[in-house]
Amino acid sequence: MPEARSSLATGLGRVLVIVYAILALAAAGRSVSQIITRFDEAPIAFTLSALAAAVYIVATIALVAKGPVWNRVAWIAIGFELAGVIVIGAISLLAPQLLGLPDTNPFGRYSTVWSDFGAGYLCIPLVLPVLGLLWLRSRRAAGRDGAATSSSEVNA
Repeated sequence: MPEARSSLATGLGRVLVIVYAILALAAAGRSVSQIITRFDEAPIAFTLSALAAAVYIVATIALVAKGPVWNRVAWIAIGFELAGVIVIGAISLLAPQLLGLPDTNPFGRYSTVWSDFGAGYLCIPLVLPVLGLLWLRSRRAAGRDGAATSSSEVNA
């Protein structure tokens, strides 16, 4: 049974990496465009958009890389991402002026990756970190199961 669970986690892991990479490219492109062409219109929001892009890039790399350090980086990046999308999403809806947003249109000129809980990206920024953290947790559990199996085989 551990092999089936492992292959399922690997398959989901591959999908997560692909989605993270796509979101990293989309967020980076959008934030660079916003910063170059109209940074003065909403500097806080556009800077946060660039931060989101950086987080997606780090998370993508950490999910692909191996080793305990990268695993920890993945946990931190994805946890930060979840906190960011929740905090920025709430602020963008409740007090958009704090972010320099003149409106709350998730597809509008001033929207960012995390504003409106990622509604402009079909709420993928809200769902993705939850799936990422669950996958990391299952990968940790699978690692423990594998270590327990290996040690019981050695003892046998």
